[in-house]
Formats: sequence, structure tokens, C-alpha cells
Amino acid sequence: MMKRSRVTLSLSVLIALTSVGWAATTPLRPQSANQSITPDALSSAAPDQGVLFHPESVESEGSVTVEGARIDYRAVAGTIIVHPKDWDDAAWREHPGKLGGEEKEDKNDKDKKNEQDLGDRNPTSAEASIFYVAYFKKGAPAKDRPITFLFNGGPGSSTVWLHMGAFGPRRVLTPGDTHLPAAPYRLVDNAYSLLDVSDLVFIDAPGTGFSRIAGKDKEKAFYGVDPDAYAFSQFVLGFLSKHGRWNSPKYLFGESYGTPRNANLINIMETGNSVDFNGVIQLSQILNFDLSADSPQYNPGTDQSYIVALPTYAATAWYHNRLGATRPASLEAFLKEVEHFATTDYALALQEGAALDPARKRAIADQLAHYTGLPAAYILKSDLRVNVGQFQKMLQDTDEMSIGRLDSRFSGPDLDPLSREAGYDPQSASIASAYVSSFNDYVRKDLHYGEGRAYRPEVDVGKYWQSNHQPPGATDPQPGILNLMPDLASAMKTNPNLKILLAGGYFDLATPYFEGRYEMQHLPIPDKLQGNIEYHYYPSGHMVYANEESLKLLHDDVARFIRQNQTAVKEK
Repeated sequence: MMKRSRVTLSLSVLIALTSVGWAATTPLRPQSANQSITPDALSSAAPDQGVLFHPESVESEGSVTVEGARIDYRAVAGTIIVHPKDWDDAAWREHPGKLGGEEKEDKNDKDKKNEQDLGDRNPTSAEASIFYVAYFKKGAPAKDRPITFLFNGGPGSSTVWLHMGAFGPRRVLTPGDTHLPAAPYRLVDNAYSLLDVSDLVFIDAPGTGFSRIAGKDKEKAFYGVDPDAYAFSQFVLGFLSKHGRWNSPKYLFGESYGTPRNANLINIMETGNSVDFNGVIQLSQILNFDLSADSPQYNPGTDQSYIVALPTYAATAWYHNRLGATRPASLEAFLKEVEHFATTDYALALQEGAALDPARKRAIADQLAHYTGLPAAYILKSDLRVNVGQFQKMLQDTDEMSIGRLDSRFSGPDLDPLSREAGYDPQSASIASAYVSSFNDYVRKDLHYGEGRAYRPEVDVGKYWQSNHQPPGATDPQPGILNLMPDLASAMKTNPNLKILLAGGYFDLATPYFEGRYEMQHLPIPDKLQGNIEYHYYPSGHMVYANEESLKLLHDDVARFIRQNQTAVKEK
């Protein structure tokens, strides 16, 4: 069964996200004289040179109080043009109208075609106009001021979630673990914005948000593991040139599919572009999709996904009081016990397969029932292997309720009480409208961008997405299940000063916290480089910041991480 989610991939096809209208793209241009949007010169630093799109930007100002201190900032909402890896810069300069093998259509003929169809009919080589919002602290010299690039995942998700929920200067309030009432939603100054320690750049992936793609074979050019990472690398290079930030301390912050993108991207930057970064922040990580517990039934013989998911099942049962009178007082101490069982007795039992002694199998099922709140008989019927969709459906099955995948603290009515797995994610249904509605209001009223344009929080890239990836050292893309662990390891070995912060939520069933730790502890790196990795976990879900207490802790941990690595640079 294919899972659908706006922030993380499925094991079977690197997930097809919830489908939204896929309107053809048009060149982005300034929209009204009363907005100070000015197209940038086409001769600006590569790769920001457009044939189908024109780069643009609009500036505004604001302030926010973080940690008791007021921060005045300048905001830039705009676009940077990038091209796929085989784009010929020299050919564009010499023959700007003949890219793609055919003469570009004469301007006098453009009224003969619907401009909405430009992306499909124009023979010009593919382009992406990548939308971003950057916040710069006023009065802070660029040479000393860190810059952090942030993005969500999907693939096919915009970055509205990190922007409006985590670290932008304004955030939407989404308290509790139940479905929010409809609009109006509350947008407040964000006391946990990272502007106290870093300038921020929120990036929408090609085709999402206000980002657009056009040209010949545009989906093939940008929708895939490696084309996506390459486009992001070109964006970062273009941004550093456009805004004069080459000598600033640099950080990447990725969430969900943003974490494998981060691993791919940091290796490209370190090994392909000779640009060292100070740190990489991984929120809700998945690098090895063999470890996904979404659909492991389609990958029999690989049992590790059940092992790394078990502690999150236990945390969820603990939260929903499904452990009976034996419910421990301390969640963290309880999880340590479950982690030990998962990697010892449970792992050994799964490895034995059909050779497992029946009495031993029943004992393991009883212990799993004790930790997860599921009936032992159901666990036995599932052969000791319960995937995420089953757990979502079964934990509160007697109440005909399903729990959230992105955040298992949330519950909602079963769509189909007779189904084997949950049919939707109650967490997404509960808070997504608040994020999307608030951003659409904020970007137009406060940032003065987007009039007359549709903002696409998600796009369906599933039928186009190319999952083959060429890892470091390989001569060709490799078939099989995606694994970006070699890429992160390559970047860390190439730059042994690179620091990694891994963060996650105890109630995240999409990318279980123990999965990320397992990946980091199995990176093919020297033991001494393990000291470059730090771990932080919070009583929240996939979107850790959806819980205000956890958002504050996340801010403090990331802010200290940035300050610490910036200080290390200054002292050297």
C-alpha cells in the first residue's frame, strides 16, 4: 500500500504526495507598479540567468523579539533561476533562442498559443524558478553572520511548514493534539525564530510553493533524487553570489525528505563545489529507506525496520495510556528499556524467521504487547511484524479511531473501520489548513509577494520521480532502495570539521527517532568522526515544532549548535 504524506517518502516509490492541481507554469514577472519588484539583470552570476523565467525580488522590513532581544530584519521574497546539470551556459550566451534544438518562438507569435502551456510546448532547455524568502538581521556584518538554508521534503513539499511553524519571524499557533477550528487562525511573533543567531533562507523545491519549472522534459530535469539535489546546489551557489555571502558561516537545515536531500546536497557542495559548510541540521531523518516501517511487507527478509520503529510504538502507547497499570512514570527511561529489547531479544527472534521456537515466539509476542498496547494474538497473527499503518489503525481500534503518522499524539475517526491499515493521517488533517491559510495571508500582506499567483504547498511528483541515485565512488546511478548514508559519510570525511545535529520527536511514526540514531551509528566513517554528531529528542512528532515546548527546546539546541561552530571558526 502506497503511503501518502506531505513530508516524507514511502519505501515503495519514494512517495507520491497528496495530489493538487498541476497547472502548467508561466514565467514569473512583476505584477503591479505599486510593488517594488524588480527583475534582476540577466547577466547576473550563473546560474541565475533565465530564458523562460526572470529572477525577481521584493523587499520588506520587520522586527521580532527573540530571547528578550528585539531583532530588526530585512526580508527578501524572490526567485533564483537554476538549470539542470546538462545545461550549457556557453551555448545560452551564444544562441539564447536556440536551446533545445529549435528556434525560439518569435515574440509576435506568442499570442497564438496559450502562455499557460509554455512549460509543455516550448522547446527550450528546462529551467526552474526557485522561490525563497530570506531574512537578514539589520546591522550584522555578512562576514560574521551565519546563513542557514532551510527546506522541507516530500519530495514535492514546499517549505511552508518550517517557515510558519518553526523559525520564521511569524508563526501560526497550533496548540494541542486535536483538530483545530477553521479560520481565522492566530499568527504571532515567533519568540523562537532562529534570527537571533543566523540569517535564514526558506527555499521551496522546484514546482512547489511559488517555485515553477518549464521547458523541455522539465519533470525529468528536476524530479529525481540527484536532479533535485543538483538544483538545490545551484540555488545555494546562486544565492551566495547574489547576496554576497560566500564568506559567511553556512548551515543546512532539512526536515524529512529534506534530510536525504541534505546528505546529497552537502556532499555535492563539499566534494563537487569546494564549499565547506559549518554544520548540517537533520530534523526527522531518514537516509536508508530499507529502514522505513511504512511498507516493509513488500521487502520481506529485511526486518530492521520493525526493530527501529518499536520504541516509537511504545512511546505512542505510553502517551495514549495503553500500557495499563504498568505505565512507567518516565518516558525516557521506558524507551531505553524498549530500545534494548528491540536490539537484542526482538532482533534475534526476527532473524530466526520460521525456525523460531513457538514458545519463544509467544513470549516475544507477549513482551511486544506489553510495550505497544496491541493484543498479543494480533501480534502473533502478524508474525511479530507490525507496520506503521497497522499500528495507526489498531492502537485505538476498539474506539474506531486511528492515530497520526506524522505525530502519533493525534487521533481521528477511522475512515474505514474494517481496513487493515489507517487510511489517512489525523495530524495532517488537523493542522495543515492553519499553515497553508496563514502563509497565503502573510506572504501577500507582509512580504508583498504572490498577488495573482497560486501557492502550491504540495505537488504530486510520484509519477515523475527518479529514485536511482549515484552514490560517491559509483560510476552510474544505482538501482534499488535509496540510501544516502554514503553521501553524508563522504561529506564528513572530506570535511572532518563538519558538525551534524540530529533532532527528532518521540511520537514520529513517519521517521522514527531510533531509525535516525541507527543510521548515524552505522555511517561508514572513522570512529573519531562520530564525535561530530549530536542527538536531541523531544516529546513531539515529525514536525517537532508543532509542540511549543519542544519548539523552544529545538530552538535552544540549534542556536547553541550554530553559536558553538561559529565560535570555533572565529577562534581559529
